[in-house]
Amino acid sequence: MSIARFSPFELLLLKSRSQVDTATLLLLGWVLVHRQHVSEGQRRRRLAQVTSQFRHGHELGPVMSIAHSQDLHAIQLAAEVVRKECSKERSLSVMHQAITVATDDGDISLANHYILRFLADLLNVTPTTLGTLFQELTGQPLRQPEDPSRDAYWQAHDPDYYARKAREEAEAAQRAKASQAEQEQQQRAKADKQQEKKQKQQEKKQQKEDARRAKARAEQSSAEQARAEQARQEQARQEESRRRQQRSSPPPPDRTTRALAVLGLTPGASKTDVRRAYRRMAQLHHPDRFYSESEHQVALASARFQRIKNAYDYLMQTY
Repeated sequence: MSIARFSPFELLLLKSRSQVDTATLLLLGWVLVHRQHVSEGQRRRRLAQVTSQFRHGHELGPVMSIAHSQDLHAIQLAAEVVRKECSKERSLSVMHQAITVATDDGDISLANHYILRFLADLLNVTPTTLGTLFQELTGQPLRQPEDPSRDAYWQAHDPDYYARKAREEAEAAQRAKASQAEQEQQQRAKADKQQEKKQKQQEKKQQKEDARRAKARAEQSSAEQARAEQARQEQARQEESRRRQQRSSPPPPDRTTRALAVLGLTPGASKTDVRRAYRRMAQLHHPDRFYSESEHQVALASARFQRIKNAYDYLMQTY
């Protein structure tokens, strides 16, 4: 299985010489990071002193990093390992160590109040035994933790809390009102500007439409004049053409004669003569023979080849 599938704490447990010692280290580190007015160096030295007899075989740095990250999955896993592996004597030893790292004089943080009780419940240590251990180690009774959800907690720890909160709410309301007024003013200005812009766009659009209609009328008139002139000229050309045809020599040859002429044949040629002439002319004028010439030459060759093919197709149908 790839190690990428394990969390940092799971990898630490796999490398540990004693998983229960490593799990206990994390729980004690969890207590230490909630201790107030203590530097990180002091936390690590204190943890090293308390766990000097542990057999984990790894550094404390990774454990403290996990404790600082508040990885609840890792803490839950450590709690399960400790609960499974600890005897009654070892459980009391773990509680002793937890109280030691939580305080030196009986004054503990609110978070550690609840953490010590959690550990006691986890290790089946009764509240009475926990209180006795705490008093023996600190010389002070383990008092009930204060409840931060009650007003009395904030009145005791922050007398100005409610006055400050009221001021902050009043200031926030005033800022919100000023912001709303500014937004409304900006919206009105924006609406006026958009209305003005829309009116100008409509005027400009109307001007363009008027100009387009005038141009269309002029173009229509010019086109009508051009068509009339073109019709007059076409009529004149047709009249002239009729007069020329009347004066011209005999009528043009029929389609069969023209098709034979395209293949270089004269009237009376046989079907075999047509096939031979077509093959000869197709080879001579095929566009592929002019691929190295200019586009114009290629286009002329294609046109000649198409006339030859059309003539051949017509003769094959009529012969």
